[in-house]
Amino acid sequence: MFKRALNMLTTEHNIPIEKIGNFNGVELWIKREDLIHPDISGNKYWKLFYNVKYYLEQNPKNPKLITFGGAFSNHIAAVAALAKTLNIPSLGIIRGEELKDKIHDNPTLYQAFNNGMEFNFVSRESYRNKSFLSQNLKQNFPEALIIPEGGSNNLAVEGIQCMLNEHTKDFDYLCSAVGTGGTIAGISKFAEPHQKVIGIKVVQDDSLENLIKNWSGQSNFELVNALEARYGKITDDNIRFINDFYKRYQIPLDPIYTGKMMQKLLQLIDNNYFEKGTKILAFHTGGLQATAGANQQLQKKNKTLIQF
Repeated sequence: MFKRALNMLTTEHNIPIEKIGNFNGVELWIKREDLIHPDISGNKYWKLFYNVKYYLEQNPKNPKLITFGGAFSNHIAAVAALAKTLNIPSLGIIRGEELKDKIHDNPTLYQAFNNGMEFNFVSRESYRNKSFLSQNLKQNFPEALIIPEGGSNNLAVEGIQCMLNEHTKDFDYLCSAVGTGGTIAGISKFAEPHQKVIGIKVVQDDSLENLIKNWSGQSNFELVNALEARYGKITDDNIRFINDFYKRYQIPLDPIYTGKMMQKLLQLIDNNYFEKGTKILAFHTGGLQATAGANQQLQKKNKTLIQF
């Protein structure tokens, strides 16, 4: 039944690795996972890959993708786009009842809506109890695939291995932004024995280290806080960095994840965190769709906009 849909899910992607430059005796490169798909962007593609592949292989009679997210969630946008591509329905459980009448004013939700996603807006208090919400969803949609917020689970970790290949083996460090932990766990699990893994945390969550260890089974990683580690917080300094980075390298960065990661990485290099002669590979995990929503908020505050 889903043979054609399954054929759309492929690991065959030629993702470029671009050199940023030599800084303080250290080489910095970036793998452009943001280029994998215009709407199913970066690590979201790989987190969803095995989750959806195995689900469709079971030939559900009434397929449906259900997941959770906030107002500008990359994950919500990616699930909606994937569901449209596969021609199956999707449902997003959205944090914040006040967003119900603002879909058309929200770039992320409007894009997901145009891709066919239905929404259930819940209060922030209800949203915190996602296990209860998931139980109710399983009762109401017994054949649906319920994907956790951010897409991180064991199958997502397995999917992240596709970000690593023959071209990533010679690097000394592998680096990624950290939100829910699934991406860095996959990088940690499938890294080469000589490679060290650095996760730049964009959230304040002390449980992440143990969660990542449980998923990866490794202790080859270190978590470092971004300069601004509050999720969704965008400072004037973040904006200046992202705009300057684009002018220099013609590589767009998102303000929530990759922008903060690259800013922190360059600071670590300046502070001699890495030995001279080190080769670092940073992963661009996509999420550029969130820039429209960020600019919308910045414009309301008469702030400088992110430009690329």
